[in-house]
Amino acid sequence: MMPWTTATCPVNGIRLHYTRTGGPKPPVLLLHGLMTSGRCWTELARALAADYDVIMPDARGHGESGVPAAGYRYDDHAADIAGLIRALELPPVFLLGHSMGGMTAAVVASQAPALLRGLVLADPTFLSPAMQQQVYESDVVEQHRRVLELPLEEVLADARRRHPHRPAETLALMARARLQTSPRAFEVLTPPNPDYRQLIGQLSVPGLLVVGEQGVVSGAVAQELQELNPRLRVERIREAGHALHLDQPAPFATVVRAFLDSFGAGAT
Repeated sequence: MMPWTTATCPVNGIRLHYTRTGGPKPPVLLLHGLMTSGRCWTELARALAADYDVIMPDARGHGESGVPAAGYRYDDHAADIAGLIRALELPPVFLLGHSMGGMTAAVVASQAPALLRGLVLADPTFLSPAMQQQVYESDVVEQHRRVLELPLEEVLADARRRHPHRPAETLALMARARLQTSPRAFEVLTPPNPDYRQLIGQLSVPGLLVVGEQGVVSGAVAQELQELNPRLRVERIREAGHALHLDQPAPFATVVRAFLDSFGAGAT
């Protein structure tokens, strides 16, 4: 297997850091959620790297990417990803996003569909207006500021207590990513979010929506979106919450791999 590489790319006036598995293979971009980073996709990347060129960018304000003074709404994140695809001169990509990354991916698909070959949305932040306001008015930013005052060892110990069944490597990556997240990144929580029904209704590339049993996107909403656009398939992961790719990594990887391979895209 080729060694993974890391690099930064100037996009929209900032530097975007990314990790890449490489190789002359179909590209897959993995977009993380709030308070995580590209490297938090390591387990899935390993499952795909033999047949796909997996690219894991850090969103602005996260990981090792730039931290501008403003510009953290979904349109900004989507412009960064479209800019990265163009800057790396990639052919149409498979774009997969979780949570914040899922909404970002849906916006990219709406604004620049020619850049995409397929779209995977892993429990994206498809929230009602009332829930958006509730999250925005919560103390999530202050909680994060308090975490930023802690040493890595303490953040990691807390992660072990809360998620004893997750691999040590995953917990370490998540803890480090949490401490690399700027409070400015929480601007993305400012209502209103893009209208997810409109985004899905306009979807012109094949899509897959993956949801958990206790996630953000309910079964009723998933069914509604599938009926809204026949290009969208829905898969449910049992015994999984919002972090379905961490709660059930093997079933999640299987579902994603099946979708990608259905295009006949994997290396032989």
